[in-house]
Amino acid sequence: MLNAIHHTALICSDYQRSKHFYSEVLGLTIISEYYREHRDSYKLDLALPNGSRVELFSFANPPARLSHPEACGLRHLAFSVTNIDDVVSKLTTQGIEVEPIRVDELTDKRFTFFADPDGLPLELYEE
Repeated sequence: MLNAIHHTALICSDYQRSKHFYSEVLGLTIISEYYREHRDSYKLDLALPNGSRVELFSFANPPARLSHPEACGLRHLAFSVTNIDDVVSKLTTQGIEVEPIRVDELTDKRFTFFADPDGLPLELYEE
């Protein structure tokens, strides 16, 4: 049946700001970038080291996403990391607010949350 998650698609409010955040701040590799003139929309394909992808889309005037209080639907996007302290340090030195690191009571793994430029909750999960 299912093998893995191939990609996660995100719609951003400011394409250049989000492109910088996902490629420069988080370090995802740009695979391809398309401008779809008929939709006045960009599509940016980004890769993580394990081959999974993030697709970043821009659309004119997308509605805001309700994050707080938590709404029904996608709750957050979690990234696996080897050393959470190193990643948190890199993010905070770039001015990204990161919640205190917690320990998952079910797995004893460390994790934390931060947000992308549009407030989408992102998680770091140490493996």
